[in-house]
Amino acid sequence: MPIDLPFHARMLGLFFVTAIAELLGCYLPLLWLSGRGSAWLLLPAALSLVVFVWLLTLHPAASGRVYASYGAVYIATALAWLAVVDGVKPLWTDYLGVGLALLGAACIGLGHRPG
Repeated sequence: MPIDLPFHARMLGLFFVTAIAELLGCYLPLLWLSGRGSAWLLLPAALSLVVFVWLLTLHPAASGRVYASYGAVYIATALAWLAVVDGVKPLWTDYLGVGLALLGAACIGLGHRPG
């Protein structure tokens, strides 16, 4: 059975958007708790977490396999967030870890044959 690349590309995009919603929903309260933002940040944070939960319902199945693959994309997105939002340059070990996580996700996602 051939690999459905358009399907996997869509899932990768959905995983990325889901990770952004999760990160934003956790980052905004951190700004408030650390005194770098007002309590009003809790409103968009809550909305972002609602979007995150809604996005999870769009994944093809609520299974360990799907969430394990999402976890790898989350790791990659979180390290990109570290660089872009926090201004911290990732280390070579960060890149290695992301590569290993994404390789693992590829093995999980591409190796599964529905049936």
